Amino acid sequence: MSYTLLHGPTLHAEAPYTFFLPHPWLVGAVRVGDLVKLGFEYDPPGEKYGGERMWVEVDRVEGDDYAGHIVNEPDEPILTFGEVVSFKRDNILDVLLVDAARLPEFHTDAGRVPQVQQSREYWERCFVDDCVLYDGVPVEYLYRETPEKLENDEYPDSGWRIRGRQGEATDDEMDAREVSFVALGAVLNKDDSWLHLIDAPIGSRFMRNFESGSYEMAD
Repeated sequence: MSYTLLHGPTLHAEAPYTFFLPHPWLVGAVRVGDLVKLGFEYDPPGEKYGGERMWVEVDRVEGDDYAGHIVNEPDEPILTFGEVVSFKRDNILDVLLVDAARLPEFHTDAGRVPQVQQSREYWERCFVDDCVLYDGVPVEYLYRETPEKLENDEYPDSGWRIRGRQGEATDDEMDAREVSFVALGAVLNKDDSWLHLIDAPIGSRFMRNFESGSYEMAD
């Protein structure tokens, strides 16, 4: 059995609205003794998991090359507590500095620390056809209704309801489609053509014109 390390920029490119990397300054501030999170993908998959994400204490930093030892107890026997791992800067998925005083004050340090614009996150929920999430069907019709009140969800319902392209599907087939209640970001990862509409008010309805590529107000 072996493993490969997950590549952070690739993960972010695949899911830019739900997978976020640590600020480049924070990665650059990593020193010996700090903790970084790495993603291990197993080949073949373990008995319970195809991979694990674990904290590694840094033992060596040489440019973009790092080495450290695992400080979690792996759930799979492929790796062991304390095992030494070599990795690259792009493998770092999260950072925990031992000395919090090294965290930058991004506003006061604007002239010294390279700035990265903070991205908006899209964790509010929506209902969406499963074919958009899993089958590559593009968004065609979306509308925003009064959000449902959620008791056990950390994030509120946005009110957005999103349908995939109907194509040759009958109305009965459309009604029979499976739907999921997910973060807006999960939908945007698959089709963000409607991002500019995301703050439209309750009651808004839009239909996509695939010839022009634009969204038009719908009845």
